[in-house]
Order: sequence, then structure tokens, then C-alpha cells
Amino acid sequence: MWAFFFEMEEGSSSKFKKICVFCGSNPGHREVFSVAATELGDELVNRKINLVYGGGSVGLMGMISQRVFDGGCRVLGVIPKALVPLEISGETVGDVRIVSDMHERKAEMARESDAFIALPGGYGTMEEVLEMITWSQLGIHKKPVGLLNVDGYYNSLLALFDNGVKEGFIKPSARAIVLSATNAIDLLTIMEQYKPEHEHVAPHESWQMEQLGNYPNKGT
Repeated sequence: MWAFFFEMEEGSSSKFKKICVFCGSNPGHREVFSVAATELGDELVNRKINLVYGGGSVGLMGMISQRVFDGGCRVLGVIPKALVPLEISGETVGDVRIVSDMHERKAEMARESDAFIALPGGYGTMEEVLEMITWSQLGIHKKPVGLLNVDGYYNSLLALFDNGVKEGFIKPSARAIVLSATNAIDLLTIMEQYKPEHEHVAPHESWQMEQLGNYPNKGT
């Protein structure tokens, strides 16, 4: 059953109404990751930005969703029905939208969001944010994508991207798709200032097809 998700009321202090946050369903071994999740949640609340996330109530996902919800902003969790008994434990906050599979989950999260942020996480987090980076390069969306590089967690991934530029697999302008900062305030600030510099592989309008669920039709 689809949950109805309201737009943020007027008076938002950010250009973003809703941000999708990808993050781990585990808290990580060090407290610094939990602190970063709660600080990002606080900053979303300060800027009156609603949260779209993976729908779980455990790990960093649970921490940031609870923080945003407690701060008075709206929370939408999008989760495949197969993962409901695995990822949802305890009381889930906000609205929960159950979808059929992982592909529909990412498309729905992307549709609902104005920007994307990845907190530290595992394979799933990295796969999700890399797909949003790829979609930007292809021209499917024009939304900012940011890594919250907590205590250097994403240093190796950023170095891999830099090496891709060096070896000729990533264009320098496309490398600029990936924004990063070590704290929530700086990351949101640079994301609000983001303007795409890269040439899209295909025109944005050409992606408006049924196979993509009309994803680009719901805004840039």
C-alpha cells in the first residue's frame, strides 16, 4: 500500500525540499559514524529539509530517520517487501512505502528527492550512490550527489575516482559530479551551490521513456 507523502511546508531555509540519504543498516564500529548521522539529521531539520531513505529503523538509517522525525520534518522510507522483516525492527517512524524490488526502490527514492547524500555504509550504500552518480553522468537527472566523508571513510573511493580521471576513464567534468565534505553543514552548502559542469551522455529529455518509469518527468 502506498503511503501518501506531503511536500514540505513553505518557509524552508534550503533550496531542497527533500533529500535522499543512503546509509548503513549497521552503526559501524566507531561512535564517529553515529555522531555524523545525528548531526546530518539535525542539519536537515535546521534547514527544514524532509528525508527520503531506505526504510529501515536499524543502524545509521534508524538514527537519522528518528532525528529528522523528532525534529518535526517528514520522513519517507522506501523498502522492498522482501526486506521488510529483515530491515525493519522496532517502531518505524514516518511514512513507509513498500515497493516490489530493489530497482523500484532506487527509482522511487530518486523520484521523491531533490538531492542525494551518502553517509558511510556497505555495498548497498555504495551501489545506490554510484547509480545516482551514473544517472547524473547519463543525463537522467541533474540533482546534486554528495558523500559525507566521515573521518576519511570515503577517501579510498574518492582516490579511485581521481585515478579514473588520470587513466582516462572518467572525464574531469564528470568527476565534478561527486561532491564531498567532512561535515554536514559544509556538504549541504556546496550541494546547494552545485551546477552541473559535465556534458550528458544523452540529452535529459531523451530519458523520458516508460522503461524508466517516467522518472525525469517529476523534476530535475
